[in-house]
Amino acid sequence: MTDVARLAQVSVMTVSRVLNDNPSVAPDTKVRVQEAMRRLNYTPNSLARGLVSGRSRTIGVITFDTSLYGPGASLLGIERAARERGYGVSIVTLPRPDRRSLTAALSSLAERAVDGVITVTPQITTANAIDELDGSLPLVSVEAGHRGAAPLVRVDQWSGARLAAEHLLDLGHHSVWHIAGPDDWFESRERIEGWRDALSDRGVAAPRLLRGDWSAASGYAAAQTILDDTKGVTAVFAGNDHMALGFMHAMFERGMTVPHPVSVVGFDDIPESGYFSPALTTVRQDFDEMGRRGVELLTAMLSGETVDRALVENVAPALVVRDSSAAPVGRS
Repeated sequence: MTDVARLAQVSVMTVSRVLNDNPSVAPDTKVRVQEAMRRLNYTPNSLARGLVSGRSRTIGVITFDTSLYGPGASLLGIERAARERGYGVSIVTLPRPDRRSLTAALSSLAERAVDGVITVTPQITTANAIDELDGSLPLVSVEAGHRGAAPLVRVDQWSGARLAAEHLLDLGHHSVWHIAGPDDWFESRERIEGWRDALSDRGVAAPRLLRGDWSAASGYAAAQTILDDTKGVTAVFAGNDHMALGFMHAMFERGMTVPHPVSVVGFDDIPESGYFSPALTTVRQDFDEMGRRGVELLTAMLSGETVDRALVENVAPALVVRDSSAAPVGRS
């Protein structure tokens, strides 16, 4: 820091203020210090800074099954937002979505001296465990959670499901079948509610609900039931894009095409969805925005701001219309 201060012709205290993003530093002075740091290839010693400030500049993240697109994308969004604010990320993946695993994860992060924690745990059982925490670490939930347990940033799943179902009804389909995710996931339950409410508002009785586990294989299995046992199906809303892919594959095996006789809509807008054959109509979730808002809330708490535990910030979903949905045969 002394070398940086000498080259930038400022005091060591000014260098410290720049490192801590203190707003009192003049913009031109900040640029001069940052240029001196670059020229000297200076990297702050995070351990030493933590000893002085009492902060590690590290955010702990607790998540579950990052092989799934939603939790994995949320984690990436959090990491990007944290890095932009000068924070590192320490990740613990839960082996099971239960209280014991959550408690062990929090203990592990406390040992690493994280400043606060963000949870990406969309299962209801884990949210129940979060409700019972003692609040010793600042905590924000991203993606799902109970209202009031901790500040929550989430995509409005109910509205997203309505967008999907209403899109198909507006095309002229007389009903919409739904392949839902696991019962223990908040997103699954909220998407079911949005789908049912959209149909109810049009005076349409909801067909029998089918369930999957978010995998393409489970969408494929659900297709066997729908295509074998049901006549007149023209529209299916799958709980995520992978289950939509499995459903479409089952149709192709039978010599059927999409969107005729059956239109298919997914949820998530995974990077590959635009390259399905045909390209998949789906509901986009903005995981980067969720991560940004979650990190903003947590850093606000770390700065001493009061954030209501009951706060819920909803990120709006968006319908992405592609080639897998169309008016049923005989309608235009």
